[in-house]
Amino acid sequence: MDFDFIKELGYKALDSRLKRISDRMSHDVRKFYKEFGVDVEPNWYLVFMLLQKRGEISITDIAEPLGYSHPSVVVIVKKMTEKGYLMITKDKTDKRKQMISLSPKAIEMLPQLEKIWDSCEKAILKLLTEDLSVFSYLDAIDQELKNESFHHRFKNEYLKSI
Repeated sequence: MDFDFIKELGYKALDSRLKRISDRMSHDVRKFYKEFGVDVEPNWYLVFMLLQKRGEISITDIAEPLGYSHPSVVVIVKKMTEKGYLMITKDKTDKRKQMISLSPKAIEMLPQLEKIWDSCEKAILKLLTEDLSVFSYLDAIDQELKNESFHHRFKNEYLKSI
């Protein structure tokens, strides 16, 4: 690709640039999983890891630390459950609340997944040429957006122009 309009736009297309990078990586991870017969989606990685670390937790307890919306976690959990990787039970104290945990199938598969994830992490580190400074920038952007939403910032800039 000789002409890269998103790259040419620079900071004006930050969201598109990050999305494009994310899409490329997800596509390649999906391709890897298919090639090696692993029936898992790339975006399940964090849910697997969180449940491995925390044990049985609610949808909200998955969504909050990941910064995902509740509905998007519901979709992921539903798909993972359909594939046999998660178990859903009712909370003992609040029957309306669903508790999510890894299934025996998922627990049995964790060593293989951890090997895959470790290889992926090594590939990412090499891609970054072991320079993790990009995360300082991402942390700063993330914090700024927590302090004041992009919607609010964007709206203020627009209102100044009219």
